[in-house]
Amino acid sequence: MPAPALITLIVGDEELLVDRAVAAVVAAVRESDPEVEVHDLVPSQVGLSTLVEVTSPSLFGDRRVVVLRSSQDLTKDLATTVIDYLKSPADDVNLVLTHAGGAKGKALAEAATKAKARRVDCKGPKKGPERVAFVRGEFTAAKRQITPDAAETLVDAVGTDLREIAAACTQLIADTEGRVDAAAVARYHSGKAEASGFTVADRAVEGRLPEALEQLRWSLAVGTAPVLINSALAGAVRGIAVASQPPRGMSEADLAKRAKVPPWKMRSLRQQARGWSPAGVTRAMSVVAETDALIKGAGRDPEYALERAIIEIARARGNR
Repeated sequence: MPAPALITLIVGDEELLVDRAVAAVVAAVRESDPEVEVHDLVPSQVGLSTLVEVTSPSLFGDRRVVVLRSSQDLTKDLATTVIDYLKSPADDVNLVLTHAGGAKGKALAEAATKAKARRVDCKGPKKGPERVAFVRGEFTAAKRQITPDAAETLVDAVGTDLREIAAACTQLIADTEGRVDAAAVARYHSGKAEASGFTVADRAVEGRLPEALEQLRWSLAVGTAPVLINSALAGAVRGIAVASQPPRGMSEADLAKRAKVPPWKMRSLRQQARGWSPAGVTRAMSVVAETDALIKGAGRDPEYALERAIIEIARARGNR
């Protein structure tokens, strides 16, 4: 591990990544000095006397790490003091500035850059594929593997909060062995009704009947309403219809709107649509409609109706 820089500028507003970057600096300093003193401060805790005290050279040569969080929110006087310090930093203090980016407090960030601070960018994933890539990165860092569909299922189940996604990855890594697949993700996160329903639907339209039935049992066991599962089946079949027979000249964005999915999902829809014929799609749509009626009162056993629907949809994939 390289020696930590005297000044580190961490830029970004994704708190998890910022916290990790700060922790990495502290760990690097502690590797060479286990007794290092750490001052982790937010603007409301910083007064001029405190700032001067923690950044002044030590009389005994003791090393310190000083973390100034959200430095863009420092008062003008404090920011000026930090800027002056950056012109001649103490050699026994590792200063870490976190900055949200943007125009606020820009002078301080520029001063840190001019002082040759080591910059760490903490831009969090904003789109679905980026979050999936984050999940895969978490597993790679732990020297584990997760299948692409399992990574997508995890993101669908957990949502957009990066801390929750990271925590879910940590749990799966700790509680499973070998390569993690979509079934393992479902076992841990099937409490999200819509996510487990989507997993059932995905396996059905892919023709993976045993897995689809297994996911159905999991979904029903944790209390997912049958109507939600059939709704997911309907959405999957609708997506297959759009992806397998796209109107000529229609843009990717318009196709996604027609399928009622985010644009990044069209890639997986195209893969799922392979093997589907117009006759198969028509049959699957009919099955979904029949199942909807059975679930909403025309039949006595919604669970049996769903099982039959999944079998019929998986079979329809091969219809010519």
